Amino acid sequence: MDRSTLAFVLLAAAICVPASCLTSATSSPAEFVRDSCRGTRYPALCEQSLVAYAPAVHRSKRELARAALAVSADRARSASAFVSRMSSGGQKKVRSREAGAVRDCIETMHDSVDQLRQSVEEMGRMGRARSPRFAWHLSNVQTWVSAALTDETTCLDGISQYAGPAVRAAIRKKVVEVARVTSNALALVNQLGPRN
Repeated sequence: MDRSTLAFVLLAAAICVPASCLTSATSSPAEFVRDSCRGTRYPALCEQSLVAYAPAVHRSKRELARAALAVSADRARSASAFVSRMSSGGQKKVRSREAGAVRDCIETMHDSVDQLRQSVEEMGRMGRARSPRFAWHLSNVQTWVSAALTDETTCLDGISQYAGPAVRAAIRKKVVEVARVTSNALALVNQLGPRN
């Protein structure tokens, strides 16, 4: 290969490398969601539950985390309402020995909903990433989402110990999904830092 050909190849390589970097930096919003969800415990569920928000969050990790918290709060509200209906005999009659576990589950799911709602609101108060209060607001969100996840797990533990098979299966299906979505939301919140 002569020098002019070698120079041309090296020049082309130098031009193409930055172009490939730009291509990945300008990936679609859906790809941004997919890439962000890879860092969660349930990436397929994360992507499935958040891809509809991709155009709204653009490529903002903060907005993606906020959307994940909103999805988690919405699913927690839905699961809480489902458990409440079960307790009143709306779907399957709850036997008396199960009633205490179901009441406890309702209470912990209400707490989870409140903590997730608070977290969504707190995300709106975070302000600029380099502001002095950013870390404080982020810590609040992390604490409340962790507490919500603990509440969801507490509900599952109580139902597993004291509820019969039919009630346990019905409630478990709803609450496990909420716990997984909440776990993903916490992972996305934990990705936030001063530059996001």
